[in-house]
Amino acid sequence: MSNQSPVAPSRSSACCPSLLETPLDEDQSAELAKVFKALGDPVRVRLLSLIASRAGGEICVCDLTPAFDLSQPTISHHLKLLRQAGLIDSERRGTWVYYRLVPETTDRLAAILTRPAGLPLATP
Repeated sequence: MSNQSPVAPSRSSACCPSLLETPLDEDQSAELAKVFKALGDPVRVRLLSLIASRAGGEICVCDLTPAFDLSQPTISHHLKLLRQAGLIDSERRGTWVYYRLVPETTDRLAAILTRPAGLPLATP
């Protein structure tokens, strides 16, 4: 599994411009769409929330599965999609897998979507 975030900073800038400052290029748009696609399912949004809000910063899959009325393979599939989008990472410890948020990805996503203070919305 790659440790690179799908919404990694562009080569030209360590910080990401917001959508209201600079239009995204094709590559940035494609990578961002992968993240939004992963977040396009309520189960995955809830899984991300459960992982992100866990004290200690990580949670065992054994604690995630009972929170849903879904089979373990279905939960694993949703977790796999979140991992592929770079939103979470995992580590196997014995028979269990522990999941944690990738804050760089969520921070980058937040920065892209945040309107800078004082910047008015564009009007037609």
